Amino acid sequence: MSNGELRITLPPSLSEEEAKLLLAVKLYEVGKVSLGQAAKLAGFSKRAFMEILGRHRVAVFDYSSEELRQEIGL
Repeated sequence: MSNGELRITLPPSLSEEEAKLLLAVKLYEVGKVSLGQAAKLAGFSKRAFMEILGRHRVAVFDYSSEELRQEIGL
């Protein structure tokens, strides 16, 4: 195995699609992949993946409170 390939045995309660989705969500959450990369890994459009991130309570935009205040002009 090489070139970014990973083989794992999933428990019967976890489908391959769900495992890809959860991996993509976590990789995006910790900043290891971009939104586009995570969406592609999970097999979704960016827009659909952004909705999925919301359901998993993962912020799409990672602003500090100060950056957010500056961005919205407060």
